Amino acid sequence: MIQEYSAKQTTQQQHTHALKRGQPLKFAFILHRLSGLLLALFLPAHFWVLSLVISDTDRLTLFLEVTQLPIVKLAETILVSLLAVHFFGGLRLMAFESFSWPSHQKTTAAAALSMAIFIAMLFFLRTI
Repeated sequence: MIQEYSAKQTTQQQHTHALKRGQPLKFAFILHRLSGLLLALFLPAHFWVLSLVISDTDRLTLFLEVTQLPIVKLAETILVSLLAVHFFGGLRLMAFESFSWPSHQKTTAAAALSMAIFIAMLFFLRTI
């Protein structure tokens, strides 16, 4: 009975440790899916603006004036951040599917996020 309880407790501890160990990778998974979803939601607006080039240049000019507002610049920075996160997260996933690097997953997830933040900050500093 004591041995059974000890085995059960050890299994529970291992499970808890595995959950804690996987938290950064869960975060990377959720961040990659969320960035993809938000980018997909952005696409209709992007295509609408592109259609203004052909159909209504006056409205396009008005739209381009609005893009100079600080809130729009912030939105552009968020958009580039989402794109960078999704891009580097996708590269990380493709590398894991192509190569066997199971022990470095947290490191590459952190590197992908760091590169995405770096690119987003470069874009933000350029737009200021």
